[in-house]
Amino acid sequence: MAATASPAQTIDPATRRVAWAVIIGLIAPILDTTITTIALETLGRDLDVPVSTIQWVSTGYLLALAVAVPLAGWAATRFGSRVAWIAGLLIFLLGSILCAMAWDAPSLIAFRVLQGLGAGLIMPLMMSILVSASRGVALGQVIALVSMPTALGPILGPVLGGVILNWLNWRWLFLINVPIVAVALYLARRIPDDDRTRGADEHHAHLDVVGLLLLAPGLALILLGLSNAHAGFVSQSVMIPLAVGVIALGVFVVRSLVFARQGIVDIRILAHRAVAASSAGLFAFGIASFGAMFLLPLFFQQVFGDSVLRAALYLIPQGVGAFVTRGLAGKLTDRFGGRWVAACGFVIVAAATVPFAFADAGTSMIWLMIALLFRGLGLGLLLSPIMAAGFIGVPDSARQDTSMLTRITQQLGGSFGTAILAVVVMSAASVAAGFSAAFWWSVVFALVGAVLALMLPSRPALT
Repeated sequence: MAATASPAQTIDPATRRVAWAVIIGLIAPILDTTITTIALETLGRDLDVPVSTIQWVSTGYLLALAVAVPLAGWAATRFGSRVAWIAGLLIFLLGSILCAMAWDAPSLIAFRVLQGLGAGLIMPLMMSILVSASRGVALGQVIALVSMPTALGPILGPVLGGVILNWLNWRWLFLINVPIVAVALYLARRIPDDDRTRGADEHHAHLDVVGLLLLAPGLALILLGLSNAHAGFVSQSVMIPLAVGVIALGVFVVRSLVFARQGIVDIRILAHRAVAASSAGLFAFGIASFGAMFLLPLFFQQVFGDSVLRAALYLIPQGVGAFVTRGLAGKLTDRFGGRWVAACGFVIVAAATVPFAFADAGTSMIWLMIALLFRGLGLGLLLSPIMAAGFIGVPDSARQDTSMLTRITQQLGGSFGTAILAVVVMSAASVAAGFSAAFWWSVVFALVGAVLALMLPSRPALT
């Protein structure tokens, strides 16, 4: 008897409405990951602070994103996904308004951290909301639909930031979020009010306050110590916060091992090769992606003397390249395995970064834009295979912690990459030499990422 083909699944109208509510809610947080990178030169000049200080506008946001990931899981378990989603939007909205009202660099950085906490609540909830709304029907199509903001963010964020700064002032970078989030809050009523106890367990229903109070300040102090190293590594401003941060992080690790099932995340899952390699690879991806997004706009403005709008437009090829290969990465991973796809991606990123290490004000912009296109092609090959490889051979009971850990390490990579590259730029004798050294460091980080990618587990090629 001939087998009959099952009817193609389609997104039902109710699920589509939820998907669009999620899309609108994701737009502002995703854009804010990249929109401010184009403004760092302007912010540093207007607020009269050096690069080592103003980089915290990006670093603080990414660090808050990482810290908020476990909070999102707890809030969804405790209050339900819709309530947690609305809370994240409200916190992000408040942070955006306060950022627009900031009176100096410390206040702006503090409000960016608040904004990042809101964004960190929103982004991890996307998947649970979509699964709940679709009940697993046409889930791939739903995820593809809501992935649009993530795919287009690297293209539209810097360009939108450049347009705003060309015609208005930097405060509008944050005020533009207000109407977007207002619409997202209105549409949030479409999100199903799921059973907040569904899938709850002792681990994720418990908020480890002590762990958070060790992890967040520990990471912040380590980053503070690193960002102060431009004036010399052996100094009190470097060693004291670095030492205190390392101690706090060490206590967090020991405590997490002793009270594994009550901690923020069960770090014992790092004993799985797949999880450890994926986490390390995503840390390297964070450096390669967010570190460069910090460097490139400043490079075009300070070395080439370009306007903020032109600097933003120069970044379009990288976003286009990432958009092109982002859709191919999943198919290539299924065919060849995540190990080789990710390794090739990192090598392409490293090779495409080399021209910037040699570039000066006389370098042809055409060649640099071609390099950016290839750099984007490499970046687009990284995220899907590294994340997918992290779940190979991992038991079902550890999947939620694996997902949480990989999200955290990706954001931490961006934070550390931005801080380290800012120090490199500031430590050189001249602006051009500083950027050259920073790009060489970026090449090294990408090559390290390629080595880490080779440690990923890989499935046999499909035939």
